[in-house]
Amino acid sequence: MIGIIGIAVIFIMVFGGYIMAGGKMGIILKSLPFELTMIGGAATGAFLLSNDRSGIKHTIKDVGKVFKGPKWKHGDYRDLLCLLFELIRLARSNAVALEEHIEDPENSSIFQRYAKISADRETVELICDTLRSASMNYDDPHQVEEVLEKRMEATLHHALHGSHALQGMADGLPALGIVAAVLGVIKTMASIDQPPEILGKMIGGALVGTFLGVFLAYGLVGPFAAKVAAVVEEDSHFYKLIREVLVANLYNHATNICIEVGRQNTPGHSRPSYSELEEALKETKQQEAA
Repeated sequence: MIGIIGIAVIFIMVFGGYIMAGGKMGIILKSLPFELTMIGGAATGAFLLSNDRSGIKHTIKDVGKVFKGPKWKHGDYRDLLCLLFELIRLARSNAVALEEHIEDPENSSIFQRYAKISADRETVELICDTLRSASMNYDDPHQVEEVLEKRMEATLHHALHGSHALQGMADGLPALGIVAAVLGVIKTMASIDQPPEILGKMIGGALVGTFLGVFLAYGLVGPFAAKVAAVVEEDSHFYKLIREVLVANLYNHATNICIEVGRQNTPGHSRPSYSELEEALKETKQQEAA
């Protein structure tokens, strides 16, 4: 919703101010289809040229994040802490029983209680791989933390591809706008024998290209790229929480302490309160007992 409001404000302020200043929309609307074809078409072609098929799909999918926002909400962080609490308790009480959950998470009774988390492949693999490593005596906290850090850096780098692709497009749009404007000037020069009122409209139409390139770059595509990057980085905190909890577990802290470490490392606006988490953990224990 905020994204839609932002786009509306951009168009209203730019074109509303232009009209209030006495500008005429006729010349812009007349030139818009041709200029948009040149600038938008060239930008799209450059985007296709600089990305492979998976990158194109990734970027198109990421555009939706501008309007949807982060994937992981307040309740998801609480559920993740409860899931990790269950797995750590089981690992310490019965390591053999844990294996069936981390080797086959799709059929795990523990993972199935958290449907949204279980549906995210990266989250499930990160948890299972780390717990599996600990069960193989790969339990040096510093080494595990370093491995997880590198893995999450690689994941974040891949997740930011859409933002980088959009920013690349935004960087090229002003230059493409100049290209369209120059072509418009060339067209105008071919009609130099026309009266001033006609030449004025032709020059104005050519300048629409410059305006459109700059407007699309800084008014739409650039902000889209920035928003996608912000959402991706926000969602990366979800994976960092897993790292903090599981590394704390390797230091043999009490299970409640491990979970509290994760809660403290949750972003403030998504962090469950201490009492809220305690209540959720009590419900988790009751489910285990049942």
